[in-house]
Amino acid sequence: MQRNIPTEHFVFEKKSSYTQYTGMHTKLTKSGLLFINLLFWSGLQAQKYSNEFLNIGVGARGQAMGGAVVSSVNDATAAYWNPAALANMEKRQGINLGLMHTDWFAGISNYDYIGLAVPIQNNRRAVGFSLIRFGIDKIPNTLSLYNSDGSINYDNIREFSAADYAALGTYAQQKRLGDGLLCFGGNAKVIRRKIGTFASSWGFGLDAALQYQKGIFRAGLVVKDLTNTFNSWRFSFTEKEKQILQLNNNVIPISGIENTTPGITLGTGIKTKIAQKLDISGEINAKITTDGRRNTLVSGDPFSLSPAGGIELGYDNLIFVRAGVSNFQKDNTFSQLSFWTMQTAVGVGLRIRSINLDYAYANVGSSEARFYSHTISLHLNFKPKSREDRESTK
Repeated sequence: MQRNIPTEHFVFEKKSSYTQYTGMHTKLTKSGLLFINLLFWSGLQAQKYSNEFLNIGVGARGQAMGGAVVSSVNDATAAYWNPAALANMEKRQGINLGLMHTDWFAGISNYDYIGLAVPIQNNRRAVGFSLIRFGIDKIPNTLSLYNSDGSINYDNIREFSAADYAALGTYAQQKRLGDGLLCFGGNAKVIRRKIGTFASSWGFGLDAALQYQKGIFRAGLVVKDLTNTFNSWRFSFTEKEKQILQLNNNVIPISGIENTTPGITLGTGIKTKIAQKLDISGEINAKITTDGRRNTLVSGDPFSLSPAGGIELGYDNLIFVRAGVSNFQKDNTFSQLSFWTMQTAVGVGLRIRSINLDYAYANVGSSEARFYSHTISLHLNFKPKSREDRESTK
């Protein structure tokens, strides 16, 4: 499909996986030309980056730490980063509601998240529900730009949206192992992707995870798309639209199955006090993909490995400062000299009683492209009154 698409509308594999995904969308929206490229990008031939919107990351804390949080996360966003950690939320939190919004590329694309985590059985188990949306709205449809006589009629242009949705249902529980705490859990997820009236798909998948903590030591393991995630795509064009596509040397996509292979993330870190009111935590993650050779620090076929690291400094459990690095990739100058790039992120957090407010300033592209975005997330804790509290108020 891709061989007939002009290269000026294409973002090649050298960039990060989700930079490709959003960069292509951005060029599409700005130009309003050949929007059908989006169908090819999201369709059956781009399976190496299938469902890539689920690799962006939710929550300002996670983004500010470069995504290196699988061994330390303990709020509603755990359903995304490490579903097992949902059983490791602090007892004082109670029910945790998480919200996040990010504008990318000056508001061209929007990334939103809402998650709810509910501890049960005295915090030994937890259930959660999360909804993620990545979308670009008001994309101009230029298929009807020309009249039958060849003249241009801008009144024929209509707008459409390209949006990806994921709903995650999470279960987790914990078990004491000597002086340590082991949590295990997983997700069942439903994926809906829709591009105007032209293409849509449904997908289903499973995630599994572990998290272990003992003293200052933390470790985590996450396997996403455990049994592969399959998206069933359906394309629908009118006969007139098919004729226009063929006249512009675009191949008509056909309905079929898109496959997302498993991905594995390993993480380890520590959290300790360095002063009376000063805490520090750090983590290193290794993300392993299984869909073929990628432009990562360790590249192979079918396995590629991409490391990430994050650090958080907290004062009196009130104010937090964070930084992270991720997505190390090799790039070339115009003279074909190779060099390594990485994505960087910083952020801050504020915790006031039952409210957590977090901010991240993260590079969503490669280091030289400097596609930085602002992410704001909010966590609200609702702790139901205990029986003793209810009786004391009578």
